[in-house]
Amino acid sequence: MSWQRTLAAALLAAAGIGVLPVAFAVEAGQPAPDVELPAAVDAAPRLSALKGKLVYVDFWASWCGPCRQSFPWMNEMQAKYGAKGLQVVAINLDAKRADADAFLAQVPARFGLAFDAAGASAKRFGVKGMPTSVLIGRNGEVLMVHQGFREDERQALETRLAAALATP
Repeated sequence: MSWQRTLAAALLAAAGIGVLPVAFAVEAGQPAPDVELPAAVDAAPRLSALKGKLVYVDFWASWCGPCRQSFPWMNEMQAKYGAKGLQVVAINLDAKRADADAFLAQVPARFGLAFDAAGASAKRFGVKGMPTSVLIGRNGEVLMVHQGFREDERQALETRLAAALATP
């Protein structure tokens, strides 16, 4: 196992999330797993209820540095493209809800949230690191899987969102 995979496995284990074999990870072109969105706030209780919308699912944790950078961008994307059919849903994977709430007090979210302390949704998606985002088309098919977040990726990610919204 490479040091990157070892580190990712250790971080996910610390967050209480098991690492699944690569075969279970979602890939572009596959149907997105239908997962429950536990303790949903401004989001549907199940991912399948959002079929017909372009859904940007983001898996995050309070200890994730890049997540602090991605939240303002996701707020911006939800505000800019929500009326055109985009729904951002960020699924928190912290073992303690208080950790997520403390993060959100500092970095507010103006999009759908879910809180999955058990990590069941991350297991179904094969999440290997934080943040991991999955763009799901209106038909429920995975269009893109992206790991991490850097400021220099903002424009490329927005271009991908806009292109997907332009596709019926």
